[in-house]
Amino acid sequence: MDTYKKIIEDIYLELKNVDDIGKVANYIPELGNVNAKNFGVHITTIDKNSFGIGDHEKKFSIQSISKILSLTLAYQLEGEALWQRVDVEPSGNPFNSLQQLESDKGIPRNPFINAGAIVVSDILVGHLKNPKEDFLNFCKNISNNPTLNYSEKVAQSEKKTGFRNRALCNFIKSFGNIKNDTEKVLDFYFHICSLRMSCKDLSEIFLFLADDNFLCQKGKRILTESQAKRINAIMLTCGFYDESGEFAFRVGLPGKSGVGGGIIAIHPDKFCITVWSPKLNVKGNSYKGMLFLENFTTKTESSIF
Repeated sequence: MDTYKKIIEDIYLELKNVDDIGKVANYIPELGNVNAKNFGVHITTIDKNSFGIGDHEKKFSIQSISKILSLTLAYQLEGEALWQRVDVEPSGNPFNSLQQLESDKGIPRNPFINAGAIVVSDILVGHLKNPKEDFLNFCKNISNNPTLNYSEKVAQSEKKTGFRNRALCNFIKSFGNIKNDTEKVLDFYFHICSLRMSCKDLSEIFLFLADDNFLCQKGKRILTESQAKRINAIMLTCGFYDESGEFAFRVGLPGKSGVGGGIIAIHPDKFCITVWSPKLNVKGNSYKGMLFLENFTTKTESSIF
C-alpha cells in the first residue's frame, strides 16, 4: 500500500490544478449544481488496506456506475437467461443512442448503455416485490454500509429531463423486450442512477469483482467466479461507452464511469480504485479521472495486460 500511496499522492498533486477542459453534466440540472473543482481518489486492496486523498469521502451521484450493481443483482436472479434480453457487445455509439435498437430488434448491445440498463431494470422490477427498497438493501448488504441511499433530488431531476430514456424504454417495449409498465421501470432506473456514494464507498463495494473469495453479509457469494469474470469482461469492453477501447488502451483495467464524474477500476486479485472529478470529456467520461488512471497504471505497472 505504501507504494500505491506515494504514487497516488504524486499524481493527485500533479493533476489537482491541471487545466480541466471538461464540462459538468448540466443536462441533468441537479448534477449542474455540483462543485466542478471536486477531486478525490480512493483505493482499497483485497486485504482491506485503503488510502484516500482529496474529496474521497464526499458523496456524489454515481450515475451509470450503479449499472454494475443492478446487473449483478439481475445476474444473481436471472442467471444465464439474462443474456437473451441484453447482449454483451461494445456499441461504438453514445450511451443514450437509439440507433442500433431498430436493427437489433430491441435487444440492447450491452447492459451499460442506457438501453441495456433499462432492460436490466425491467428484469429487476419483474423479480423484486419492492424494487427500489430491495435494490438499496442489496447494495447495503454487499457493502456492509447501512448509510447508502438515493438522492431524491437527482432522481426527480432525471425524471423531469429524461425524454430520451423514455423514448428508449418505449421503443424497446415495442419489440416486447420491456415486460413491465414503462413508468415503473423508468422510475426505478432513475433512482438506481441517483445512488449516492463516495470514492471510499465505491472502492469498498466493488471488491467482490476483485476478490474471488469475497462473501456478502450472510456468508453467501455475491457472484460465482465465472459470473464475476464475465462482468469484468463487459466492463473492460463496454464500461466507457464509445470510449471503452481508449480506456482499455490507455488504462488497461476493467472499469465503469458515470456522468456524475466518478470512475471505478478493478484489478482482479489486487484492488479497486475510484476517482471522482465532475467535469466530463466529450464522450461523457471524467476528463481528470481518465488522466489520473492512465498515469496510475503506467507508474504502478498495474494494467492487466
